Amino acid sequence: MIDPRFHQCIGPRLLSDLLVAAGHKALAGNLASNPLIEGASDLADAGAANISFAASKSYADQLARSRAGAVLATADLAASVADHATAIFCEKPYDVFVDILNVFYPDDGASVIRASTYTDPAPLIEPGVTLGANVSVGPGAQIGSGTVIGANTTIGAGVTIGRDCVIGSNVSIECAYLGNEVVIQPGVVIGAEGFGFQLRSDRHRKIPQLGRVIIQDRVELGANTTVDRGTLGDTVIGEGTKIDNLVQVGHNCRIGRNCVISGMCGLSGSTILEDGVVMGGGAGTAGHLRLGANTLVLARSGVTHSFPAGSNIAGAPAQDVKMWKREIVAVRRLSKGDKT
Repeated sequence: MIDPRFHQCIGPRLLSDLLVAAGHKALAGNLASNPLIEGASDLADAGAANISFAASKSYADQLARSRAGAVLATADLAASVADHATAIFCEKPYDVFVDILNVFYPDDGASVIRASTYTDPAPLIEPGVTLGANVSVGPGAQIGSGTVIGANTTIGAGVTIGRDCVIGSNVSIECAYLGNEVVIQPGVVIGAEGFGFQLRSDRHRKIPQLGRVIIQDRVELGANTTVDRGTLGDTVIGEGTKIDNLVQVGHNCRIGRNCVISGMCGLSGSTILEDGVVMGGGAGTAGHLRLGANTLVLARSGVTHSFPAGSNIAGAPAQDVKMWKREIVAVRRLSKGDKT
């Protein structure tokens, strides 16, 4: 969801006015109705006062179930638009949606700047919090008792940190909610913009990153690890998960409970790890895939597609570890000229 604690919306606005402001006057002239729009959201989280988008037929089921009051969609999805929604049909609905995001949320990414220049509303810091030298706490932030924050750390506007946490030095946290007993080692960056661009031949266009990071109780993040906030939804790290140094968690990733991720791993955007997944050092995933519960990923594996619960995988591209070992043996035999 797009949380107003972190991203300020200039709405509400009539749908026609919003389209005109976004540079799509022609679309504004073909509306069947003109609802008041209060914000933008993805299809799953959208409500009656939200606008969302569906860019291809893969969105059809989500589109039919969505509660969005207005949707941008391609014409071939007309049959999937719910009766309560105002449909805006166009060739490139995602491009139009990004234009609307830029109108609705013009100061995206300014939370750290606001933290250093404004003090209203004052942060809520419970008794028993220890702040190191040069710590910056932004407006509306909340920090629970027993938490220790190291020197030169920046806590952005609206961030909440639970009780009995340990936050190391030179950490940056924005657009995030942290639970209790969370340990963040030095140099970690939580809630920075995700790596989202529309690729174009002339100039790549930045996609606003308007989501959050949710870190549940007893999570530990190693030094210099980075966790990007979601684009529209949330990046989530489940209770009890332990993440080593120099790990990259991309936007909209969802990591389950009690996972273990070793150093120098990289999770591309929208990767889902179910509970108990273990990843060896230097492993990486392509985006938009799911690893089932208790999957073991050996070091340096490159995961390019989803695997079911209990899998044991290795290699690049990753496959069942038994098949991977057979391939290694076969290649060694071929390299030695052994044809048996």
